[in-house]
Amino acid sequence: MDLAPLFREHLAQRMKDAEAAMARTGFETLVISSGVQFEYFADDREAPFYGTPHFLHWCPLEGPQHLLKIQPGKQPILIRFAPEDFWYLQSPLGSPFWADGFELIECGTVDEVWAALGACPKGAYIGDEPVRAESVGLAANPEGITKHLDWTRSFKSPYELACMDEAQQMGARGHRAAKNAFLNGASELEIHWAYVQAVGCLDEDLPYTSIVALNEMGAILHYHGKRKDLHNGATLLLDSGARYNSYAADITRTFAAPHCDSRFVAVLASIEKAQQELCALVKPGLHYGEFHHQAHFKIADILLEHGILRGTDRDDAVANGYTKPFFPHGLGHHLGIQVHDVAGKQLGPDGTPAPQPPEDPFLRTTRMIDEGNVFTVEPGLYFMPLLLRPFRTGDKIEHSSKFNWAHIDALAPFGGIRIEDNVLVTKDGHQNLTRKHLPE
Repeated sequence: MDLAPLFREHLAQRMKDAEAAMARTGFETLVISSGVQFEYFADDREAPFYGTPHFLHWCPLEGPQHLLKIQPGKQPILIRFAPEDFWYLQSPLGSPFWADGFELIECGTVDEVWAALGACPKGAYIGDEPVRAESVGLAANPEGITKHLDWTRSFKSPYELACMDEAQQMGARGHRAAKNAFLNGASELEIHWAYVQAVGCLDEDLPYTSIVALNEMGAILHYHGKRKDLHNGATLLLDSGARYNSYAADITRTFAAPHCDSRFVAVLASIEKAQQELCALVKPGLHYGEFHHQAHFKIADILLEHGILRGTDRDDAVANGYTKPFFPHGLGHHLGIQVHDVAGKQLGPDGTPAPQPPEDPFLRTTRMIDEGNVFTVEPGLYFMPLLLRPFRTGDKIEHSSKFNWAHIDALAPFGGIRIEDNVLVTKDGHQNLTRKHLPE
């Protein structure tokens, strides 16, 4: 895949966006840091390093302490931190596809990196060294310019989409390998190993900590355990992605083994169908809050269809909150360099907040869906005793008769279901980036 021409177009758009942001906010120079290496408290052991997202939006160069200097009408300057070091491997830059877009300066110390910036009239800085930035006269992380650039990051360029497509392919390989391991009776740890081996990465290379949940653990939304003593699970909820040039895929599938309860298998089939129906709704001009609300109607239909709720209808089930203990999270989130990407709660580049629905305070996206956005669509249905307790024995017990507790108790050992694809909003609808590589 030749990314060079796509990256040239991408970089040209970054310059236009940066110039617009600076003109709007009164800055004449923008400095972006790749980030600082972090050490654990009271230890000299370094945490895995992840670059500053705004830096990676401009340049996929890995590693800490690099700086970008951007001024209107000039080629951006990349100041690369390249120390001579016998403790750690220092790889030569070589000739990456993106290098021609920058004036390159290499420095052996951090002080030299900062000195190489030179004059930065009316300068803004984005990064995690605000004190140092302010000491050289830069305004550290000014909200006006960061919000403007956050907004531009929510519209993906062809270069970004090519990277995300590669990440989808990698994640699809991992999911297929993990499914096979599960069906062969593997433990959570063994399933995770199968996944990373198929992707061809280390744990720290994944865009987020994988969720490998057998049976009841599928009801814990961010379960990060990797049990090694449990084999031959009845269900597997696998939420794991991949990264390519810092761009993420975020994919979830739920699988049932042949010995799984047929009632759970039937609910799983209904969620899979509902997830694809929700994807089909995606188009520009749809408000994400309404999109999320439609998901609750789908969940209500499934709960009624399978006798989990009774004596009510879909409208009352949603209005009275009967679906929320089964589907307690948002339908999705923006995706890009960050898994939970930026600008999901903005109305525009000026950073005006998109109103947060009071009934859904946890939504990560509350804006209108626009062409060029990439986000996840991930409905779920879980059997969580904690969230069901108010309806069973707590302050909502007057609604208890609407819940088929015997059926819920029978399904609870299988945890829960989540199906997640990544979709691109197109001019007339959407493109499912995940199903292209993982149709099942």
